[in-house]
Amino acid sequence: QVQLVESGGGLVQAGGSLRLSCTASGSTFSINAMGWYRQAPGKQREMVADISNSGSTNYADSVKGRFTISRDNTKNTVYLQMNSLKPEDTAVYYCNAKRVWSTTTIGNYWGQGTQVTVSS
Repeated sequence: QVQLVESGGGLVQAGGSLRLSCTASGSTFSINAMGWYRQAPGKQREMVADISNSGSTNYADSVKGRFTISRDNTKNTVYLQMNSLKPEDTAVYYCNAKRVWSTTTIGNYWGQGTQVTVSS
């Protein structure tokens, strides 16, 4: 019912920057949080950053101070500005959206992923 399409991944050198974008379409009613997760080879998928409809943000400790998440509600789009990239940031990055009723997640949606590769 909800489709998420990411863009902006690529290959950069350590210290460089990238901006990821994710646009939601379909039945976006009541989606109250969007975020970014990543998964590196041989590792579990981890939360990178998320943002509520009100603009409250959360970041993984490993990216705090380097990454910034933002959203444009009029465009149903969430962004991840990634600065000072490190080789350990290399992963497939996935956009996520949640449909929440009270404290219960009733919908959980994922994009197709976009590859971010940071060279030494």
